[in-house]
Amino acid sequence: MRKVLTILSLLAAAASAAAERKPFTVIEASIPEMQKAMREKRVSSRELVQQYLTRIAFYDRKLHATISVNPNALKEAEELDRERARGRLRGPLHGIPIALKDIIHTTNMPTTGGALAFDGFVPPYEATLTKNLREAGAVIIAKTSLTELANWVAGPPTPMPTNYNAISGFGMNPYDPRRDPREAADGRAALFPGGSSSGIGTASNLWAANVGTETSGSILTPSNALMLVGIKPTVGRVSRYGVIPITADQDTAGPMAKTVTDAAIMLGALEGRSPDPNDPATRTCMPPPGRNYTRFLKRDGLKGARIGIPRISFYDRLNPEQAKVMSDAIDVLVKQGAVVVDPADIPSVVDPDPDKNINQWNICSGAGNAKGSDANCSVVLKYGLKRDFNRWLATLGPSAPVKTLTELRQWNLKHEKAGAIKYGQSNLDNSDEMDVEMDRARYEADRAKDIALAATHGIDEVMKANRLDALLFPGSNGAAIAAKPGYPTVIVPFAMVPNAPFPPFPEAFDAKPGPFGVSFTGMACSEPRLIELGYAFEQATKGRVSPPLP
Repeated sequence: MRKVLTILSLLAAAASAAAERKPFTVIEASIPEMQKAMREKRVSSRELVQQYLTRIAFYDRKLHATISVNPNALKEAEELDRERARGRLRGPLHGIPIALKDIIHTTNMPTTGGALAFDGFVPPYEATLTKNLREAGAVIIAKTSLTELANWVAGPPTPMPTNYNAISGFGMNPYDPRRDPREAADGRAALFPGGSSSGIGTASNLWAANVGTETSGSILTPSNALMLVGIKPTVGRVSRYGVIPITADQDTAGPMAKTVTDAAIMLGALEGRSPDPNDPATRTCMPPPGRNYTRFLKRDGLKGARIGIPRISFYDRLNPEQAKVMSDAIDVLVKQGAVVVDPADIPSVVDPDPDKNINQWNICSGAGNAKGSDANCSVVLKYGLKRDFNRWLATLGPSAPVKTLTELRQWNLKHEKAGAIKYGQSNLDNSDEMDVEMDRARYEADRAKDIALAATHGIDEVMKANRLDALLFPGSNGAAIAAKPGYPTVIVPFAMVPNAPFPPFPEAFDAKPGPFGVSFTGMACSEPRLIELGYAFEQATKGRVSPPLP
């Protein structure tokens, strides 16, 4: 018996030694797994960066995930390795490679917004969130592709396609990285890659996680399309200083990652230790002690939670496959001990009075909503861009390629043949028509109506009436209504559904399925509770699968 035990012990020791010798791979590795491997000296930050750079070199020609790559990433990683060797750890992201949407200022890489006018432009100061990430130990490895200027360039009738910009072209979805084969297509992706914050590189393991920004769907939509966890924070939770704006009323940055744990770690690193004097909205929410959101990662987080199902306008528009996914998701909630309130329809969605119905109140976008044709839509975004974009340009000093929104539009027209405005610039035109002083009363009235319909008579009313912890939305379908009052959402990967657009693909084209997630939305500053719910759902389902890249 002793001999058998000895042999078993030797075999176990050999297996352990073999495991230690096995090279560490970044593919699907979480931030805690990377940190553990660095602590155990199985990998260094430099080696993590090198693996990711190799993957970027191999895949980016096909995926167009990046606009620029940090030329000093390896040197920065080496310095962080030396700090670790001396016993100094900056924070929870020490040595972890992170990418930023290319509207977030960095002073060691250009910040372009994907606009030709800003190609190669390096701003004179870093975004507050960039500083926060560096203080937490992150290596900013790259700037991601995006829909140009966060998708406020061209609206109807020729809207800019998602994840297109004049510098890097079309971003592709790694779950089917082919171009649309239909006759009318122009090189865009066959499988929708999501909104203006590209998560392509995170989904494809080109870096550990990325920071996106959202005005109305640009974190949640790509997270849904790329099987990522996205946290769209309460507006003000993360400083916007040094981020190219659409409107301060709705803009926010937030994390996109492969797991709820990684996204929670990222959120804590993005949030400042104290309010940012450059962004008054950062006083809106109190951070948890130590900005540690991992304390809310509870497997039983759904037990006893009250979750509302807003059927009308959100579930009733799903195709059969999507409806089946959401039915399965609700079953998971019940099995995990949640109290499901079904239906929990949003009052402003079902209100028969057109003045109190949010579906009758759209965003003024595109050529059809120019001045004089914008009486029945909200001017908040087009007014906000005129006000906030010019303010942002003023912070850039003499190095700014253009000094006003008007100059940008004129530059684009002069460089139209070079591809500056392939789809036009109707949204920029609409914004530039606004007069910040003369149109302020109209803007304030529309902003008040946005809040009344989306929050007071919307999310607030249904949540308070039913004592809800969250609303459960299919995919990113709830992004627009939550965006208006700046409310938070956590989206979690769950399933795959067929890619069946209309008009359909040619019969010979074997379309691959695309990801589909579920979103937990709450009222202002409810991120801790939403993280609990999202983590419990993730642990009960483990829905994420990595893209089938060779």
